[in-house]
Amino acid sequence: MKRRPLPTAAALIATAALLLTACGSEDKKPDDEIAGAGSDGSTASATASPSTSKDSNRPDLSLPGDVQEVFEGWKTGDEAKDAVIADAGRSMTAVNRAITGGDVNSPALAYYYKGKALAGSAKWVQTFVDHDATITGTTRYYSPTVSLSGKSKAAVTLCADESKAFNRFRKTKKVDRSAPSDDSYVYYVSRLEQNSKGVWVTSEVVSKRGSQKCLP
Repeated sequence: MKRRPLPTAAALIATAALLLTACGSEDKKPDDEIAGAGSDGSTASATASPSTSKDSNRPDLSLPGDVQEVFEGWKTGDEAKDAVIADAGRSMTAVNRAITGGDVNSPALAYYYKGKALAGSAKWVQTFVDHDATITGTTRYYSPTVSLSGKSKAAVTLCADESKAFNRFRKTKKVDRSAPSDDSYVYYVSRLEQNSKGVWVTSEVVSKRGSQKCLP
């Protein structure tokens, strides 16, 4: 997901702190926030994109041509764990879909998020809507791990590289090509729960910028 703050021009200074917040809470200790995450998890090794699905009932996750996502290591070889991280990846795409569509009520958000995670993701999208902004460029997701708890609960960790992703203002077409920094790398920890449709829905997510777990 696009997580770099919008430019801090005079009109945006008041919202700078808010724009540093991701879908849930940021700059906490992710491993401590969601029990089980990052412990005894399997690390994926193959490369695949989870954005597409054969299930025709799932919401559209297509993105504009100037917005790209790369998912590295999105296969563990374990069918159950692969289903979890596939939907974890789709949840990231769902936020990008809502941002590029300028739609806080995007069906994709409500499909892949619930509870606090849904409220947080909608709030994040709203900041872009309020400033008539969107995103452009490429976000790379990598180093996912998944830990299962029974048949219907799981914890996922992953990293995001936003060094080649930027904010773009819709009216002026201006792109904020900020120089990459440690803050371009984000560590995510999520709790997911499988619903009655078999979809792994994100119920909680925390993130930390510049985490040593994700820096190159």
